[in-house]
Amino acid sequence: MDDLLVKAKVITGEKVGKTVVIPRLSITPSDKKLPFKMRRRQLPIAVAFAITINKSQGQSLSHVGLYLPRDVFSH
Repeated sequence: MDDLLVKAKVITGEKVGKTVVIPRLSITPSDKKLPFKMRRRQLPIAVAFAITINKSQGQSLSHVGLYLPRDVFSH
């Protein structure tokens, strides 16, 4: 049964410290014209990485996303 789900621990928000279970989703196309049956199983998660502002200086990155909930610099 463990290959059908992922157990994860919440690290932010109201539920910090709680263990959650993320189930594997079965996706079946609704197109009835296909001559075969197809089913895809995937987990609704995405790989993510984090880096500090200081470590990122001088790097060339093709895609970047920023989440700045408060002021970063306090000069």
